[in-house]
Formats: sequence, C-alpha cells, structure tokens
Amino acid sequence: MTTKIKAIRLAKNGGPEVMEWVDIPLATPKANEVLVRNKAVGLNFIDIYFRDGLYPGELPHGLGFEGAGVVEAVGAEVTHLQVGDRVAYGQGPLGAYAEAHCLPADRVVLLPDSISFEEGAAMMLKGLTVQYLFRQTYRLEPGQTILFHAAAGGVGLIACQWAKALGVKLIGTTSSAEKAELAKANGAWEIINYKTEDVVERVRELTEGQMLPVVYDGVGAATWERSLDCLQLRGLMVSYGNASGAVTGVNLGILAQKGSLYVTRPMISSYVPTLETMQAAATELFDLVTAGQIKINIGQRFALKDVAQAHKALAAGETTGATILTLD
Repeated sequence: MTTKIKAIRLAKNGGPEVMEWVDIPLATPKANEVLVRNKAVGLNFIDIYFRDGLYPGELPHGLGFEGAGVVEAVGAEVTHLQVGDRVAYGQGPLGAYAEAHCLPADRVVLLPDSISFEEGAAMMLKGLTVQYLFRQTYRLEPGQTILFHAAAGGVGLIACQWAKALGVKLIGTTSSAEKAELAKANGAWEIINYKTEDVVERVRELTEGQMLPVVYDGVGAATWERSLDCLQLRGLMVSYGNASGAVTGVNLGILAQKGSLYVTRPMISSYVPTLETMQAAATELFDLVTAGQIKINIGQRFALKDVAQAHKALAAGETTGATILTLD
C-alpha cells in the first residue's frame, strides 16, 4: 500500500486560490475508524464556509465532508463494514477532498449496488439534509404547502422530488427561467423567480392568503425578512444555511410582531449523531432513490485537483443540481 496520497489542503483562509493540491501521508485507521478510497467527492456550500473562515477550523486542514468509495482498511472495533465494501459518507472530519479519507466508522454507511459512486458522492450530505429538514425538523404531511429557497441547487432538486413523493406542494425560488424549469421538472409545484417577482406577494397569491406553516431557507441574510413574511401565525422558519451570508443581529421581538413565529437553526450533526440514526436517515434516502422517486441530478463535474474552479462556480450561482469532484 502506498504511504502517500494527493489531497487538497489549506494553510490559511481565503479565496479559492488558498486550496493546494499536495502530497499527504496516508492515514491508518484507529480502532473505530475506516479508511475509504474515494471514487468521487461531493461539493457543498459548507466547504466554502470552512475555506473562507466563516466556520473556523484549526489550520492547516483539508476540506470536504461528502464522498463515496471503497473501504480500504478498518479499525479493530469496526463491525458493520469490511474491506472492499462500497460505501458513502456525508459527515465526519474535514478531509474528503483527497484520494482517500479516514473517518469514524459510524459516519459511513453501505452504498447499495444500484447507486453509483458519483450518485453517492452527490447525494449524501444533500440528501441527508433534506431528510432531517422534511422528516425531523418539521415532519411534513401530505397536502401541506411549503417554501424552499434555491430550489434548483443540489439540495433543492432533491427537496423538490422528496416533497412530491410526500404529497407536499413545494413552492421554490430561483434566479432564472432556466432554473425554474429545472425545478419544476423535478417536482416543484410552483416556482417564484425572486429577481422578477415579489416572493411574499406571490406566496400570498398561491396560498390564497393562508401563507405557509414552514419555510426552508439555506440562503441566509438576503432572504431572512421575506422568509418570515411568508409564514402563517406560529409558523416555523428553518434557517439551515448562509449562502448569501450569515443572519446576524436578530431582534426576537420581530418574531412576535410577525405572528409569534418559531425559528430554528439546525445542523445535520444534531439529527444523525449515532450510527443508528445515520443509517435510518440514509436508508430512507436510499429507498427513495432506488425506487426512482428521487433522481440525483449531477449538473457539473470537476477534477478534484481543479476544485478552485468548482468553488468559483458554486459561489457565483452558476451551478445547477449537484457538483461532484472526480479522481480519474
């Protein structure tokens, strides 16, 4: 076995240029860890947050949480995985941007043969995000209507399909007619182009003045106020991301003024803290994919060594669906 692998590392926070393609030692798994030889790696906005320093990490460090590949080595205490298994992961320590990644075994699940490595890398963090948003943070029921921002993104397209599978009417927001068409093709009930339409007024029209029980907002600062204005009395605002910047300086009195609203800022780690909860969430996701109710839309592929280009495209809103990083 080789003792070195290629990986992306950063010695300082900053723009895409701080990511370096370097040689690092190949890790040996500890008792409760597995070493995964990556076949494909996922790209997510959280990677940008760690790169630019919005989310702090002890430098130097790697990037990436999401990938799929083959188990190359297992620790002595690992019982649910063995060498040669096809696996995927969407949680764990930073470092998925590498030819191989060593991580706690309870963050890794078996990948069904019917799901490709590229699909696995494109769906784990994003799919598990939709699982905890729709099935745990606010458990959606058939017939409900919801608002989901950035409906044509990697998380958004899975959300559109999952909502349709649940019998839920998803109103999505996008920035262009092309993205609107993509979201509708993936199951969105209606789409609002936030550049040409008033989101709140359009929601009021679509719901005949009833507004919404829940809004899912991964955009952050730019959509915070309008998201609150789309809610019913005692509605729930789920702020799960910061694509436009973090929501800061919130006056809790606004929640009272706008109808005794609830707000949560969830993180995936709080919803899948154990192997059992991780496996349950992944199984629900895999079953929908295997049944054809969710199709993983891979809009872009970049070589892992060219990840700076991928970060630029994601930050500029130039991507649709999921973006994966390849190792061929």
